[in-house]
Amino acid sequence: MNTIRQVPLRVKSKRTETNLGAEREHFDKQQLSSISKAINTAETPVKEKHARRIILGTHREKGAFTFWSYALGIPLASNSILSWKFCHVVHKVLRDGHHNSLQDCMRHHSTIVETGALWGNLHDRYGQLVALYSKLLCTKMEFHVKHSEIRSNLEVTDEVLERTAGTDINNVFQLTVEVFDYMDAELRLAETVMRQLNTSIAISTLTSGQCRLSPLIQVIQDCSHLYHFTVKLLFKLHACLPADTLQGHRDRFHDQFHSLKTFFNKARDMMFFKRLIQIPKLPDSPPNFLHAASLAKHVKPVVVIPDEEPEQQEDDDDDPEPLIEVSEVSTPSLQAQTQQFDIFDQTFGPPNGGFDDREVQIDGLKRDLELLRAELERVKAEAQRYITQLKSQINSLEAELEEQRAQKQRALVENEQLRMELEATRRRNAEHETVQVSFIEAEKRSQATEQRYNKLKDKHTELVSSHAELLRKSADTVKMLSATQQTQEEVERTKQQLAFEVQRITQDADMKFEEQKFEMEKLRREVEEKRAEVTRIKGSLQTNEKVGEQLSSSLVGLQGEKERLMRSVSEKEAELSSLRQASQLQQSSLQQEKERSARELGDLQGKLLEKSSREEQLKQKLLEEQFSLLQGTLTEAEAIIQDAVDKLDDPLHIRCTSSPDYLVSRAEATLGSIDKMKRGHSDYLRNMGDAGGLLRALTQFSHLAADTIVNGSATAHMAPTDHADRLTESCRGCATQSLTFLAQLKSKASLPTADPASIRIVVQKILNLGQELRPKGMDVRQDELGDMVDKEMATTSAAIEEAVRRIDELMNQARIDTSGVKLEVNERILYSCTDLMKAIHMLVLASTDLQKEIVEGERGAATTKEFYARNSRWTEGLISASKAVGWGATQMVESADKVVLHTGKYEELIVCSHEIAASTAQLVAASKVKADRNSSRLTTLQQASRRVNEMAANVVASTKTGQEHLEDKDTMDFSGMSLIKLKMEEMESQVKVLELETQLENERLRLGELRKKHYVIAGVPVEQLSEGNGRAPSPSPPAAPSPTPSSPKPSKPAVMRKPTLAQKPNVLPKNMFR
Repeated sequence: MNTIRQVPLRVKSKRTETNLGAEREHFDKQQLSSISKAINTAETPVKEKHARRIILGTHREKGAFTFWSYALGIPLASNSILSWKFCHVVHKVLRDGHHNSLQDCMRHHSTIVETGALWGNLHDRYGQLVALYSKLLCTKMEFHVKHSEIRSNLEVTDEVLERTAGTDINNVFQLTVEVFDYMDAELRLAETVMRQLNTSIAISTLTSGQCRLSPLIQVIQDCSHLYHFTVKLLFKLHACLPADTLQGHRDRFHDQFHSLKTFFNKARDMMFFKRLIQIPKLPDSPPNFLHAASLAKHVKPVVVIPDEEPEQQEDDDDDPEPLIEVSEVSTPSLQAQTQQFDIFDQTFGPPNGGFDDREVQIDGLKRDLELLRAELERVKAEAQRYITQLKSQINSLEAELEEQRAQKQRALVENEQLRMELEATRRRNAEHETVQVSFIEAEKRSQATEQRYNKLKDKHTELVSSHAELLRKSADTVKMLSATQQTQEEVERTKQQLAFEVQRITQDADMKFEEQKFEMEKLRREVEEKRAEVTRIKGSLQTNEKVGEQLSSSLVGLQGEKERLMRSVSEKEAELSSLRQASQLQQSSLQQEKERSARELGDLQGKLLEKSSREEQLKQKLLEEQFSLLQGTLTEAEAIIQDAVDKLDDPLHIRCTSSPDYLVSRAEATLGSIDKMKRGHSDYLRNMGDAGGLLRALTQFSHLAADTIVNGSATAHMAPTDHADRLTESCRGCATQSLTFLAQLKSKASLPTADPASIRIVVQKILNLGQELRPKGMDVRQDELGDMVDKEMATTSAAIEEAVRRIDELMNQARIDTSGVKLEVNERILYSCTDLMKAIHMLVLASTDLQKEIVEGERGAATTKEFYARNSRWTEGLISASKAVGWGATQMVESADKVVLHTGKYEELIVCSHEIAASTAQLVAASKVKADRNSSRLTTLQQASRRVNEMAANVVASTKTGQEHLEDKDTMDFSGMSLIKLKMEEMESQVKVLELETQLENERLRLGELRKKHYVIAGVPVEQLSEGNGRAPSPSPPAAPSPTPSSPKPSKPAVMRKPTLAQKPNVLPKNMFR
């Protein structure tokens, strides 16, 4: 049950709710007012008080929800200054607002991107700044969302930076790259603002200059912290990675260092920044990251913003009001409360016996509030003093910490040096121990070898002595055996055998002189046989020794017979002495014969060795000659292929065309030559003395590959843009792979591993593209013509839009690369090209609308596809005309690019203008065939056609005017010439005129033949072209015919029109179908 005492509390709670609602309404009103005053179209800087209120609002509601709810309603696309101020306020909110503001801004990331893309495509000074500022804000938000430890104002300690980078060197590397990108976005915006101020001659004291310069305060604050982060991260990377790996990082840092220093110096000299911010000074030279001790010399740049003086309020609307007001409420709420209290008093009577103490309570609360406010101010002042002291202590501690870190870094460097020296000492000790062990082992081996040598020497001495004793025993045995007839007969037989062997060896030696090819093998066999014979003779001598021993044993038994035989011995001694003399003579002759055979054998061996060395030299010379022939062939093949590559960039080659069928045949022949070259390569590796097969294969391959490259490029000139780019890239890839393979064949090291498989892949790709570019007329059904019309019209529109985009890129590049008269000429030409592209785009749209009107008016109950199928010739004319327009736009952009880069001719641009005019006339004629003469869309199409002709004439006029401005014309001064000299010059001039007229006539004849051939390829009979100056009978009207040039020769053929099919068609004319 409620009591009287509880009723005032309920009334008080209602009163508090009323106050809170009023506070919220006041807060929203104040935020809306601040946002509308901060972000407006006036070219003045954003006032600090409005930005401060917006930032305080983000801290009050702990986010930027209210800011974005109002900011989304701002028409950013209507004014570039409005978008510039919007980006400035968003930057301030990200830096100084509540930390939840980052997430709220990230939700509207796409809005910022779209705003930057919109203004980046327009030619507006503030638009360029808005595009760069939006990219900076997107980079800033993405960086801080990814690295949430680093706050949006970048004020973090080195410990937080170390913790964010982590210990993984890959993360440190990636974080360094992201900081580089962050700094690039900041510096790009600053440099653009400074450059615009220089070009517009604006100064910092004017509001227009201050409007551009005010956002650079936040850029200076960001750059000082990002510079410190970059230095810390690079020193950390150099401590973990080799210096060569980080060369790119150092170059990028040096560029940023010089750009940042230039920006700081320029900003420091401006009056606008002197009263708002203190810009730090950077060192004269960047830190040396290769020297770790340089980190101690690094000083963190600190940006100081002085305390702002209280601004005088300009009007009552700008007066700051407290966000929470306790003592005041709105008048309606007070009236309502008064009415409630009156009703309560009437019902229950005044509380406390008629005495109302509410006023006393209010007065007491006001006094308490004043006391609390004074106490709060005192606490704030004390807190500020403490904060100042703590900041000074923090600065001193940070300085000490930096010094400790520098000492730590130096200690780490010294420790690393000592560790490296210790490792080197250990390696030297290990090497010394290894050398000592090897020395001991070698000494042991030498001792063992010496011992073995001594043993062998002793053994050799023993063998010599035993051999001498055996010889003495053998002589004694021979004397003892000389008495026996049997021994004599055996000696005779041995002598005969030796004589026979000597004679046979002599005959063999004579035969070896005659047969030099088998000389070495026969000599080896004879030597082996001789060794076997000597071995056999030694065996027989040993057998004789054994027999001698047996005879000596039986000598005792024969002593009795000695006397009986002495007489016979004395009789035969005479015979034996004669035989001995004969044997000695025979032995001496045999010894001489042996020596002569040995000398002849040595001579033969010397000749054999000389012949072998000569054969080796001839073989080596043959290999060198074969390799030199291969080198010459490879050089010639490289020259052929390089010449084909050079033709791709030759302006004269642009007019050359080829058919896909011929390209396919060339590619197939090239694939066959690659197989032959692979077989020749394998044969050459097996037998390097015969390189004929490889040389023939290389010659054939080089010519076929060059033919394929040139014909591929010529086919690309008539192909659609996508196929043309792919085909040209494939041709260049074929040349690159071919040159790489030929370079591998040149080197003996890489010759065995060379493989033409990569060439086969690229040539196969060219073959596939050629097959895709073959006419697909047989594959297209009648019911698919409608889809092809829409597709070709869409492709034409896309080609025109791409041409406009590329012209804008050329414009920006020309402004960077050129200046003066050249820049003026280039801008005039590119502007006229842009206007022509826009006119063509309007023509295509008008043709599409007229085409839809024709289909809807004439198809009746049939579908769109059936209508197109029924009128197939008209449909094919539309397709051909749209292709011609798209091709002409692409060629116009290519010619403009070459003219701006001074690599093309102005005449090419003029010819492209004429071609585009003819192609658009063809499209108008094709669309006009079935149109109603009273149609408003037909009138629109005709107006667009006239607009295209006017813009094409402007392009021609701009081109000719620019050509006249850039060409230097020599003044004709003939004052110093005599009459004879003038007559000679006149005759030479007439000769040149006649030559040029002859060349002009020949070129006109060639142009006529080319167009005639083009009509033949397009499927239009040449006989029908002669009627009506080349009007084709096809329902799709072609372009307007070119006028026939005047010539004194009546037999000169008329120059025909540009053919219907301007590029390689996907749909052939109907008479090509079988």
